[in-house]
Amino acid sequence: MNKIKIGASLAACAVLAAGLTACGGDSESSGGTTSTAAYNAANTSVLNPSDKQGGELRFAMSSDWDSPDPGDTYYAFSWNFSRYYARTLVTFKNAPGAEGQQLVPDLAEDLGKASNNNKTWTYKLREGVKFSDGSEITAQDVKYAVERSNFTDELQGGPKYFAQYLVDNAGGYKGPYKDKAPAGLKSIKTPDKYTIVFNLNTPFAEFDYLAYMPQTAPVPRAKDNGLNYKKNIVSSGPYQIDSYDVGKSMKLSRNPHWDAATDPVRKALPDTISVALNQEQDDIDNKLMSGALDMDLAAGGVGPAAQPKVLGGTQKANSDAASGSALTYMTIDGRVAPFDNIACRRAVQYAIDKVSVQTSLGGPISGGDIASTVLPPTVVGHEEFNKYPSAGNAGDLAKAKEQLTECGKPNGFATKLTYRADRPKEVAAAESIQQSLGKAGIKVDLKGYPSGDYFTKYAGSPAFLKDNGVGMAMMKWAADWPSGFGFLQQILDGRTIKPTGNTNLSSTDLPKINKLFDRSTKEGDADARSKIYAQIDNLSMENADVVPLTYSVQLLYRPANLTNVVVSEFLGGQYDYVNLGLK
Repeated sequence: MNKIKIGASLAACAVLAAGLTACGGDSESSGGTTSTAAYNAANTSVLNPSDKQGGELRFAMSSDWDSPDPGDTYYAFSWNFSRYYARTLVTFKNAPGAEGQQLVPDLAEDLGKASNNNKTWTYKLREGVKFSDGSEITAQDVKYAVERSNFTDELQGGPKYFAQYLVDNAGGYKGPYKDKAPAGLKSIKTPDKYTIVFNLNTPFAEFDYLAYMPQTAPVPRAKDNGLNYKKNIVSSGPYQIDSYDVGKSMKLSRNPHWDAATDPVRKALPDTISVALNQEQDDIDNKLMSGALDMDLAAGGVGPAAQPKVLGGTQKANSDAASGSALTYMTIDGRVAPFDNIACRRAVQYAIDKVSVQTSLGGPISGGDIASTVLPPTVVGHEEFNKYPSAGNAGDLAKAKEQLTECGKPNGFATKLTYRADRPKEVAAAESIQQSLGKAGIKVDLKGYPSGDYFTKYAGSPAFLKDNGVGMAMMKWAADWPSGFGFLQQILDGRTIKPTGNTNLSSTDLPKINKLFDRSTKEGDADARSKIYAQIDNLSMENADVVPLTYSVQLLYRPANLTNVVVSEFLGGQYDYVNLGLK
């Protein structure tokens, strides 16, 4: 995420201070590590540091992947987990707090070397790094990975930053599945086996944050079979995928060709890793607390039924209220009537009882503080303001009805709200919104869909939303990297809208906002960039198509048998999976 030093761990403390002691003295830490379990200790320390190898690390999740293919995935848990089998040019440091937001070399020997006023970025790969099939990883494999993930119609599951900022995007390159020319994308050069050079169409001081994305994980061209690659991924990390039974399970074992001498990031402690998919959340939580499971892969926090069990007794010492530049919100699609009238969108903004939503998410400890802006307080560019205030954040029905009259719907209207049906807290939040909007005469029909397909088929398909009259969608978002650009661009820039795998769920496409994003990439002064991000946030709230609900916190549980446990702010407040081990 962001190269800028923003002191995010201190900001996170401020966010959490009202309801908990996330950064207080509960943790008996020393030198950034501790062997004493305590509430919120993994927010500030690496718990149970160890190099002990062996055992099976057991994950479970209430849904499935969008895709485990590093070039076709956008869930934060997937980016986190993929580092077991996918190495990228750079990655983030395995450390607590602001230190964990630092980028460090991974496949590359160093961070990118910028030249040409930040328009050219060069990376030198480590020599002798091998795929799980024994072949050596080269710069050409990284180039191919970026081409397939950013320029093909088939792979829509991740962001398209590279396609936006590489020089010859306008030249009509259609990706390696359609363009078979050996040269491929001309703006990525591989002058030798270990050097890769990216030539951009605009200065981009934060480009290293694109180089950390799983889309730079190398892919051998001869082994790529498009959408089916998720079932035969060639590993570049310490583990290889032995099996992926869609919707059921995944199993990983050691990559026999991985060499610790070429990998300064990963300890590779477990012998095997397993993932059980589409499990009930309550069952996952109970197994975590009983020791029958090691980690909830989705990292959304324990469900409502488990929260009092965790906080009410000795289990609390094995939990962390984790925050990391994330927002729970609802989008309003201005293409869907009556939301093509801004007053109808404002009516929703005023009518929502955010206290009720916060309570449905578990209160401040596992839901977060009530939000009034798109940018969370931990992200560069955040400014505090509230364009739709209400007494006690409980909604203003009088203002809502004024807006309904203005938009020609004095008696209200009917609309649909989509959400992820396998996420209990998101279900509860959607039901809370349904109730509060109903008081204003806005009848909400709830439509739940599985997380694995949410962006590929439903909320992430603009055509599906419009064709089915779905005016609103539940969403949770963590920064791709913790600057205003890394948080806002993929959810508010109209040029990011995709036919599927879309994350701009409101289909926001305002020329003023798009131009401000362009200005920010050319701005070399960090303070000036910060002011641009605040402008974008203000324009978004004026447009009333994003309803901020809470600055997200999730109550995570860590069984006592785990080693090297630390919360990663980089990935929106998850545990950093890459070096987990077993006592």
